[in-house]
Amino acid sequence: MKLKLLAFLLFAALLLSACGASPTPAEPTPDIAAVRTSAASTVEARFTLTAAAFTPTPPPPTPTDTATPEPEATATSTATSPVIAVITDAQGTAIPLCDSLTFVADVTVPDNTTMSPGQEFTKTWRVKNTGTCPWGAGYVLAYAGYSTQMSGQFIPLTEVVQPGEEVEVSVQFKAPTQVGEYLSAWAMKNPQGRTFPEIIYVKIIVQ
Repeated sequence: MKLKLLAFLLFAALLLSACGASPTPAEPTPDIAAVRTSAASTVEARFTLTAAAFTPTPPPPTPTDTATPEPEATATSTATSPVIAVITDAQGTAIPLCDSLTFVADVTVPDNTTMSPGQEFTKTWRVKNTGTCPWGAGYVLAYAGYSTQMSGQFIPLTEVVQPGEEVEVSVQFKAPTQVGEYLSAWAMKNPQGRTFPEIIYVKIIVQ
């Protein structure tokens, strides 16, 4: 009797369980075409918003050449002789010169040569005409100062010295009678009496 009751109760429980449980609804199958359409619409909307927000930067303006043109060179007259040096006379006036020389070497009586009191000697220098005018008649060596002239007498040139040429120039001297050291400076002078700016000198020791 108990066994039948137990079997009945078990059957009733199974029956109630089967009747009370509601079936789980199946998930709907997504519409693939609709999904693709929605995604495409979203991408298009985002692209449109990005394009609207982007403002292209305008290109820089083309540079304009504002440089001031250089003035054209104006030809000047070169009819006058080139000026290579300027000296000032006693009145302070600048005098242009086309005469110039450069010392080359001592030919005779090198510096500090020993002389006897009153001894006569000839000093010769080699110089170069570095000016633009030739040296001819009227060009002389003139005393330019320092301790003593030592009775110096220039020996005249015997030839015309063209610009760029070298020549030997000489002065006849007489040593002082007093013992000591003597320096005598000399400079070339042109026929107009204008002295070259360069000097040459002789230096002796009398003992």
